[in-house]
Amino acid sequence: MDTSANSRYKASATADGSWPSLGHYFAPLMNERVAVGVFLAFLASSMFAGCVKTKESSPNSEETMRIFVFSRTQGFRHESIERGVAVIEQMGAENGFQTEHGEDQGLFTRERLGRYKAVVWLNTTGNVLDADQQTAFEDYIRRGGAYVGVHSAADTEYDWPWYGQLLGGNAWFNKHPPIQAATLQVVDQSHPSTRQLPISFSITDEWYNFKNNPQGSVNVLITIDEASYDPGAGAMGNPHPIAWYHEFDGGRAWYTGLGHREVLYDDTDFGMHLLGGLLWAMGAAENAQ
Repeated sequence: MDTSANSRYKASATADGSWPSLGHYFAPLMNERVAVGVFLAFLASSMFAGCVKTKESSPNSEETMRIFVFSRTQGFRHESIERGVAVIEQMGAENGFQTEHGEDQGLFTRERLGRYKAVVWLNTTGNVLDADQQTAFEDYIRRGGAYVGVHSAADTEYDWPWYGQLLGGNAWFNKHPPIQAATLQVVDQSHPSTRQLPISFSITDEWYNFKNNPQGSVNVLITIDEASYDPGAGAMGNPHPIAWYHEFDGGRAWYTGLGHREVLYDDTDFGMHLLGGLLWAMGAAENAQ
């Protein structure tokens, strides 16, 4: 355990280990009457401060870098969710941002969402928010918040038109073939989520065919070469985007179609891809666009 912080605070304690009283600080500086006067003034100012309404937070108002990982499912539930949460928490610990995870849609309020630089929709499925919660999330994005969608975030909220635009080009999930290896092509190496990836690489996952091709509505990062695998029913042809980003309605949105398999969360290439997307969404990546 890192004891540096504990040592710093303990240095202010008295010899017997107890915390000093106010008199301990004031006695060397003033007599008892003045000390009492200062204490009363301090007490009055504290009471006044407690009555002042604090300014409502917005996604960009706090210095703390904090994200919310949301993984509620109302359809198919991916076994990889728990591993995904753990890996994102580790990324946060190693890269200076806090991570909170939950599946309670009741957390989607204006006040609560204002705490977060980004909200990660990690393998969500189905209709996960009610109308009021949808409104709160729309408001969050319009105040400069960020959306990070992973894999089946595209299999979510089909009846919410705004969400389809946030996701990018109404690119909801349509069909997928069996899990298999495929060749991915990085088409934009300038983005933090692709900067460290090879221009072409093979990876095994579940590959989505989307209802609509988002090409033209978003900035495509990675495409999948349909000649390198069997795309099955609903094949989109080339180009077949599989990861992208865009600015939308006052906020930021980043999506990756990767992330079905649990083992993928321990893959170096996917890890760099996901971390770069998170940092870009938070505005924390070097030379973030």
